Amino acid sequence: MIGFRTPPGGGAIALLAAHCDDLAIGAGGTLLTLCTARPGLRVDALVLSGGGTEREDEEHAALAAFCPGADLRLTVLKLPDGRLPAHWGEAKEAVEDLRARTDPDLLFAPHPGDAHQDHRGLAKLVPTAFRDHQVLGYEIVKWDGDLGRPSVYQPLAPEVAEAKAALLHEHYPSQRRRPWYDREVFLGLARIRGIECHARYAEAFHVSKLTLDLAGGETRCGCC
Repeated sequence: MIGFRTPPGGGAIALLAAHCDDLAIGAGGTLLTLCTARPGLRVDALVLSGGGTEREDEEHAALAAFCPGADLRLTVLKLPDGRLPAHWGEAKEAVEDLRARTDPDLLFAPHPGDAHQDHRGLAKLVPTAFRDHQVLGYEIVKWDGDLGRPSVYQPLAPEVAEAKAALLHEHYPSQRRRPWYDREVFLGLARIRGIECHARYAEAFHVSKLTLDLAGGETRCGCC
């Protein structure tokens, strides 16, 4: 099992996303579970696009709700949606700036197999800055049909899965017009991932590297 170090202050996690709502869709239930269990957890979040728009306001309100009791520090930048490959230098600098101000016990980011160019590009940047960190690559359902075979699962209590769907609807009104953005989609995927790990609901993550220290009892993982 992946664990936390226990430094003063209760530990820290980092969240990386290309767009506002990616984190809540990909890991919202896990964040609710984790932050509820660890009051005062430091959460450093970086979102590359949406800054200065209504989406930034949505993201601030949403992450505050998904990370109850956490010491949340969120930065939303203004890189253009769908153009990360053309803004590689700016994106890399932003990821390196995040690394300079946090040394997280766990990091959530897109996974390299994601079909969206912004998600995939950010996933490739993560290990250039976070080279020795536990990284969980979240999944986002989409038209491209890129859902794969994840290897790490976080079971979700039914009330947490329901809360995730409700918070997504409440805090991202700009996305409600999308045909895939609804309760059935979010609970449906969570139910499938739950079946895969013998739970009612779950969120699943991709891990491309895992290092064991069986003598010392520490488990580390990371995407690279």
